[in-house]
Amino acid sequence: VQLQAYGGGLVQAGGSLRLSCAPSESIFSFNALGWYRQAPGKQREMVAAFSPAGSTNYLDSVKGRFTVSRDNAKNMVYLQMNNLKPEDTAVYYCKHRPNWSNRGYWGQGTLVTVSS
Repeated sequence: VQLQAYGGGLVQAGGSLRLSCAPSESIFSFNALGWYRQAPGKQREMVAAFSPAGSTNYLDSVKGRFTVSRDNAKNMVYLQMNNLKPEDTAVYYCKHRPNWSNRGYWGQGTLVTVSS
């Protein structure tokens, strides 16, 4: 299972970025699917994720600014990030745990840097 994440970059505070993730396995059904991030010196944390039941969960600090979405036909997962803040600076990872797997798989990460 491979995941390719891209779309990161350098943006000023208040700007927007859209991250994309292309899992090699179908996302039509899954046990875990979403975006995580890891800032320097900090633990990796969930940013936005789908639950198998169909709901979405967000890190409190990104609610109202970030939106996770997916396109089953294209097998793509997206993270739209608006009103970015310097504290959003991190490497962002896409995670996918197919419904046939008992482990999750991670993409290579894409760096988001927000300047003040």
